[in-house]
Amino acid sequence: MDYFKKLLDLLKIEREEDKQSYIKLTESTSVSERRAAGISWYPIAIRGSEMSRGDYLTVEVERTTHHDVSHQLRSGSPAVLFSNHDPGKDRVEGTISYQSGNRLKITLKTDELPEWSRDGKLGIDVLFDDNSYDEMQSALKAASTRAEHEEQGRLVRVLTGNKEPSFREDVYTPVFPSLNSSQQEAVGKILAAGEIAIIHGPPGTGKTTTLVKAIKALVDQEHKKILVVAPSNTAVDLLSEKLSEEGLNVLRVGNPARVSERLTALTLDSKMSGHSRMKEMKNLRKQANEFKNMAHKYKRQFGKSERDQRKALFDEAHRIMKEVGNSEQYIIDDVVARAQVITATPVGANHYTIREVTYGTVVIDEAGQALEPACWIPILKAEKVVLAGDHFQLAPTIKSAEAARNGLAHTLLEKCAHIHPEAVVLLEEQYRMHASIMGYSSQVFYQGRLQAHESVGKRVLFPGDIPLAFIDTAGCGFEEKLQGTSSTNPEEAVFVFKHLTQLVQELVTKGYTQDNFPSIGVISPYKQQIALLQEQLQHSPFLQTFGSSISVNTIDSFQGQERDIIYISMTRSNSDGDIGFLADIRRMNVAMTRARKKLVVIGDSATLSVLPFYADFITYAEGLDAYKSAWEFVESV
Repeated sequence: MDYFKKLLDLLKIEREEDKQSYIKLTESTSVSERRAAGISWYPIAIRGSEMSRGDYLTVEVERTTHHDVSHQLRSGSPAVLFSNHDPGKDRVEGTISYQSGNRLKITLKTDELPEWSRDGKLGIDVLFDDNSYDEMQSALKAASTRAEHEEQGRLVRVLTGNKEPSFREDVYTPVFPSLNSSQQEAVGKILAAGEIAIIHGPPGTGKTTTLVKAIKALVDQEHKKILVVAPSNTAVDLLSEKLSEEGLNVLRVGNPARVSERLTALTLDSKMSGHSRMKEMKNLRKQANEFKNMAHKYKRQFGKSERDQRKALFDEAHRIMKEVGNSEQYIIDDVVARAQVITATPVGANHYTIREVTYGTVVIDEAGQALEPACWIPILKAEKVVLAGDHFQLAPTIKSAEAARNGLAHTLLEKCAHIHPEAVVLLEEQYRMHASIMGYSSQVFYQGRLQAHESVGKRVLFPGDIPLAFIDTAGCGFEEKLQGTSSTNPEEAVFVFKHLTQLVQELVTKGYTQDNFPSIGVISPYKQQIALLQEQLQHSPFLQTFGSSISVNTIDSFQGQERDIIYISMTRSNSDGDIGFLADIRRMNVAMTRARKKLVVIGDSATLSVLPFYADFITYAEGLDAYKSAWEFVESV
């Protein structure tokens, strides 16, 4: 099918680009550079080891320094244990089977720790993840094949626009008093859908709450297992917890991003540890380890009888481990069979423990950020699909500009919302922002249909405060500079913090204290500008006293978050009218909709106005008496 052939071609381009950037990052870099790039833990200490499935060895390690460095080592990722004594030779590959905090477990493709693990310092490098690409490629090929079959391929043909979706009219929809009318309509659409329902959830509209109620209703009515996936572990965690709170039996496959008792109790490891057959399995594992340790006591210089004895001990350890494997599989199958809802990332939906499980419905949350090839992995396991998200917020991260340009940046959510508008329900009431903050976004992205709930629509920091401000730096001489590949605007960064200081002082005079101080986010699309803004915060002792209330970061890191006050430093200011990737208005939609009570946008109108989106925003601000020139503040600040 041409549809999937094109996706396979784009995926191949993306894979190659991703691989080349990984090679570039690793081949000629030192371990400290790799650690800074987030692909190494070094140094590490081994905290324990045990035999695991298939006679492999699982080793638990701890990162002993650099705890604050963010990293990309995740459960399921391929990785390598190495020694700095001879890193080219002293290395053994495996898969990370668990990661939490500064500890992880790596299952190595060997049955004993190599001799060199006692020499020099040890580390772990994450390897290029061929497995995820293989899974996506296989899913696309399987979907293409399935599309040819009349009955089996119905869902595939609906999703690719070759068949119309069907909706049942005789479905009972329970009434949930806690939901508003559009949320209730969304639940009805999900229950009635034969193949697809799309829940379009703009910022703050209660998409998660709606999904949880709909999933509960699906379980009650259809009595079939449901698979819930999301591209980020954080989103999977949130849904797992909320579904569990509804009284559903939830199984979280993969490691949670957050460590909480409630969440840990939903994981496979936790559910297995409470199983009645677990004690017997632990005893067998202990026995196998004892035999293996006895075998290791024989040194290398030994005769035939010692060699035979060593072999016999290893054989017995392997025989017991086979028994352990069988018991473990029985426990896994039992835990999976009892689960009503299974939650994972899209690639995690093919984890060996649940690979063969099929579902009534698959729910893909944050579908506006999910790469389409990844979505086909869970879709092929279900009879119908629910896509939930907002294709007017951040798109998926794509490494190859060519693949993005040729269509990989278009998500399945975006495509299906366009070809099957009858499957879409827009959640129309938002519970986050003042009506003035919401208004422009509603007008541009959501056909003016968004309404602010009465609890937030008129909420301000203090009586008389204006919730929106565009502060125009045109003519102030705040020129942008290029730092590496990122733009900065040092004068604008200074101005942002002078203005923020003035606002904080005003809030203090209005009676706010450290105990009830509003939360503040200072954001910019440019990483180097963020570095300058963070520096400004460090150099402000007054603002430091409210430190925990103020966070400075990129727009992308604020996706899914909100603050009482948001400052956006637009950064770009030049005579050429070059706005670079400020032209990505979906990213700006995210930025502008993080604020609950006050949004302050600071930028150069002369540069920004080259794009109608910004020119119209400035006009919108003027209409609300929210436009100010930076000159008005220069004297006072």
